[in-house]
Order: sequence, then structure tokens, then C-alpha cells
Amino acid sequence: MSNLIYQSQKPESSLSDYVESFWMLDNPSENKEVILLPDGRIDLIYSQSAKEPFQAVLLGIGTHPEQIVIAEKTKIFAVSFNLLATEYILHQSVSKLLNSAQVLPTDFWDFNVDDLNDFEKFCEKISIKIQQELTQKIDERKLKLFDLMYSSKGNLTVKELSEKVVWSERQINRYFNQQFGISLKSYCGILRFRASFQHIKEGKLFPEQNFTDQSHFIKEIKKLSGFLPKELNQNKNDRFIQFSVLPEK
Repeated sequence: MSNLIYQSQKPESSLSDYVESFWMLDNPSENKEVILLPDGRIDLIYSQSAKEPFQAVLLGIGTHPEQIVIAEKTKIFAVSFNLLATEYILHQSVSKLLNSAQVLPTDFWDFNVDDLNDFEKFCEKISIKIQQELTQKIDERKLKLFDLMYSSKGNLTVKELSEKVVWSERQINRYFNQQFGISLKSYCGILRFRASFQHIKEGKLFPEQNFTDQSHFIKEIKKLSGFLPKELNQNKNDRFIQFSVLPEK
């Protein structure tokens, strides 16, 4: 990943239902054009660049690729949340943030520019803050629903999830649309798409998730990324940033 410095860290087990990962990205050199692909995460991002002051932004779920520029001398420290965190940690609906972002107060959760100096300390500080926000009793149906959804990587149907959780499809979809601005079926499609990243990077340009056939696989990949699997695999100029930061196997 030319010039970009990336690092990530998994949360402690007590936060794993709510936090997918902590990560940092540092661009010490010139502007870098990249494409963000839908990955099903909610990102809380703290950043600063040579031209922009310190800011905090909450990114909602993305359903299509987005081309962005990571400006020169930009530093980003972030938390990627699982969906359960919106209700129990962020205490808000993110339905209006579908393919969008919310600029937060610059002192959100008492962070400032000095917190971008040490990634380990950032992870420790924000983990404590997240624990403090966990004050509400959790609906066990939601806990089970998200556990099944993530562990299956989106490969269970809405009907299967509904039966396993004992929660009607209609109620689940109402909850998803009100809380996240997307249907459960569409979200599971994004999880399947994301789960294919590693396979595609390794050159496995055929379905390994629950796609009907090769044609369906290519169609879904193209719908969510705008590109064919072979183009994602080639990743010219490291433009698909999520592919660039995937660990080698």
C-alpha cells in the first residue's frame, strides 16, 4: 500500500459484540485517491491533516463504492463498530446516515488532536469510554440475531434468521430500516460481499460464499463494487484500500 501506514487492533472480548476493530491510517506523503467499498461497518473517525483541523465524523453504512482522496499528511484513528453498537453505545439511529456521514462535536467522547499521537493509548482510552456507554440492558434477540448474522458472514436467509431468533421477519425488517436505513437482506448481501474480499485478493474469482452460481457472484460483486472480481484482484495502484490492507495469507 504505497506510502500509507495502516495498523489495526481487535477489541477485548467483552467488547467484541459491539466493536469490529480499532484502526489507524497515516498518509505522510502526497494526496492518495482510493475507492471505499461497502463493508457493513459503522465508523467513528477522528482525523487531522495538513489542511484540515482535528475533527470527529460518524460514517453510516455504505451500499455503493465511493471514491475519496486521502489528503497529504493525514492521520486517522478510528473505531469500526458492529451494528449493535448504534443502539447500545452510540444511542442513536443511523438510518439517515446511509451512504452519508455526520460531523460530530470536535470534543466527542473527550478526544482531541493529542490522542492521535499514540495508537495503543487511543485504543485503551476509547475502550474505556465504550464500556462506560454500555448502560442499557440488551435485547437477547438482537444479540443472537447479530451473532448469527456475523458468524455466518451473511449466508443465512432472513427466514432462517427469523426462525432461529424467534422474531418475525416483518419486525426484524422494520427494526433494520428504522435503525440502519437498510433491509436485513441487503445488509446480509454486503456481509457476503465483504467476506469475498480475501478470496478475491488471493485470486479465487469464483463464489465461496452463498451465491447461486458464478454469474450471480459476478453480478453481486459488480453491483456493490462497480468492478469485476478480476479488477478487484488486480487492485491497480492500490486504489481499493480495503484490499490493500487485508493481511497476506
